[in-house]
Amino acid sequence: MDFKIDKKDGYTLVQVLNSRLDTHIAPELKSKLVLIFSEGEKNILLNLDACTYCDSSGLSAILVANRLCKNANGTFVLYGLQPAVEKLIIISQLDTVLNVSDNLSVAESFMNNSEIEN
Repeated sequence: MDFKIDKKDGYTLVQVLNSRLDTHIAPELKSKLVLIFSEGEKNILLNLDACTYCDSSGLSAILVANRLCKNANGTFVLYGLQPAVEKLIIISQLDTVLNVSDNLSVAESFMNNSEIEN
């Protein structure tokens, strides 16, 4: 299993369990995200703390989640970035587009603050 999905109060936590978010698992992640949204969820926390490598297909899956949340007036927060993945996010300038957090408690806090604003 490459993912763990937990429904929480007000959001869904998706954890990538594989060390690589690449062409082998990114399509499955996209499918799971679309399924989550088809079930009515609009707020996602994506945990990448186990992920030490991400390629363009992984970035594409992350952007799909962000777009789905945004289109539903929800919130997407990415957290637990390992150094190589964080560097890729920064180099691709996605840190200016995505909500990025250091850990779960900060991500949840950001999620709660965003819900107040929505």
